[in-house]
Amino acid sequence: MVGVLDINVTKAATSKLDSLDLTNLPFGRVFTDHMLEADYEDGEWKSVEIKPYQPLLMEPSMAALHYGQAIFEGIKAYRDQQGQVSIFRPMDNFRRFNISAERMFMPTVPEEIFIDGLKMLIDLDRDWVPSQADHSLYIRPVMFATDPMIGVKPSDSYKFLILLSPTGPYYVAPMKIYVEEKYTRAAPGGVGFSKNAGNYGGSMLATALAKKQGYDQVLWTDAFEHKYLQEVGTMNVFFIVGNKAITPSLADGTILAGVTRDSAITVLQEMGLKVEESRITIDELIDLHKTGQLREVFGTGTAATISMIKELKYKDYVMHFDTEQAVTAPELKRRLTALREGKSPDRHGWMVRV
Repeated sequence: MVGVLDINVTKAATSKLDSLDLTNLPFGRVFTDHMLEADYEDGEWKSVEIKPYQPLLMEPSMAALHYGQAIFEGIKAYRDQQGQVSIFRPMDNFRRFNISAERMFMPTVPEEIFIDGLKMLIDLDRDWVPSQADHSLYIRPVMFATDPMIGVKPSDSYKFLILLSPTGPYYVAPMKIYVEEKYTRAAPGGVGFSKNAGNYGGSMLATALAKKQGYDQVLWTDAFEHKYLQEVGTMNVFFIVGNKAITPSLADGTILAGVTRDSAITVLQEMGLKVEESRITIDELIDLHKTGQLREVFGTGTAATISMIKELKYKDYVMHFDTEQAVTAPELKRRLTALREGKSPDRHGWMVRV
């Protein structure tokens, strides 16, 4: 077992930060000076190190490229008004990462590598954490199979990495969402609840087709009847009906248990709303819209944070929402932002200081 003191650190000779402007960043295109790397071999984690960000050398026969054993997470760190850097709910992402690992029949990553290594890495690159509003340091832990052989079997070796990327808002404007009725993201018994690479690879075609029609993402429906709502491409989804927030249930194992989703449920309840996690159909949603009861729709996610939805389209029926008049989603975002920026007390212990 590797302890935190066993993580070797090699610092970059110079910093790329000197030539960058952190005020205008595309999402996921710029990476910090360092990364964490660890290898799983012979039943244990070895060679844990933090080193300058650099390309990887890999075999063309590497198992992940052929059979898809690859998982990842998305976490964010923020700089508060006092200049302190904190990570938002990293333990929840750590636990979810290992749930994904178990479902994909991969080794779990020990806390001292994932959490302690993450803290060491961010501390080393803390100058990269932006201070302006709606900006953060996006954290990408990823693990993939590395056996250099072609054969359908679980790999015996794996690589674990943590990358850091300073970023601004993922979605700037309210979104238009297409309700998908042909393609399927996940089914009960599958891997929909895990954050594995294949879930996202399988979504590309449907998303591209939706974008050709002028939509930003798709809202997935169930695999059998294509009527029960699941999640939006990169987000969980919430519907505001009166004084109630409805979000699709996780019970079928087809939806990612979002950390921001869970945070939103807690904060919405603190705002006085009743939160209902249930199976909801597109037909029920349309009826709520037709009767004027459906007031707001928004998405939640690590990258997206809280993102307003201004339009939903299902077949020939289009639901429009006046996001300028929205109350719930903006207040939810305000409260979460205030917490992350240190403007309000952290009553739930969500912010972990680096």
